[in-house]
Amino acid sequence: MIIKTENLKRMFQVGSETVEALKGINLSVERGEFLSIMGPSGSGKTTLMNIIGCLDTPSEGTYFLNNKLVNELDADELASIRNKEIGFVFQSFHLLAKNSALSNVMLPMKYAGVKESEAIKRAESVLDKVGLSDRIKHSPAELSGGQQQRVAIARALVNNPSIIFADEPTGNLDSQTGEDVMNLFKELNDQGQTIILITHEEDIAMQSKRLINIKDGLIESDLNI
Repeated sequence: MIIKTENLKRMFQVGSETVEALKGINLSVERGEFLSIMGPSGSGKTTLMNIIGCLDTPSEGTYFLNNKLVNELDADELASIRNKEIGFVFQSFHLLAKNSALSNVMLPMKYAGVKESEAIKRAESVLDKVGLSDRIKHSPAELSGGQQQRVAIARALVNNPSIIFADEPTGNLDSQTGEDVMNLFKELNDQGQTIILITHEEDIAMQSKRLINIKDGLIESDLNI
């Protein structure tokens, strides 16, 4: 078991009102799964991703990541887990504009204290894995949207994370390029990578192996595809 949540709740204070974004989420994820979390805007799917991605902490309930109780960790410990255990891929890529593909991919290893020679070697390896070995010196402006997303995926992979979270990863791509990116996720999952996809697009969600629908802060359905 890589993820286990029990009665996960998250409340936000909006003025004088308390808004309950998550109302008691019970979720288990096994290592090597490829699942999608789907729901309309305001359903709680992004709040859930932020908590299980260690970007936020729950108001109530428990969250175990690799059998470690995340609730008890301080900000520095959460940052360390994010860097070592979790890779993020976002809709808008979040690449540094003035850095090459290679430098962008090396960034998480700088925070992890990896020696530069080792960081270069690992960055070149994952860029080759995503089919960009001939683009390592190119800046984001010199790459297509699909290539930029592949750089972002390489960056997410470089510290060999337990989980990759992909938040609307095809949202800024045309349909063919989006399909190419989804095929890459499938290949990575076939190699044993755990992937959690956050999306509002059903055709994208249906390409995973498990589909969780969230509505009004609760899991409405949880189906193997």
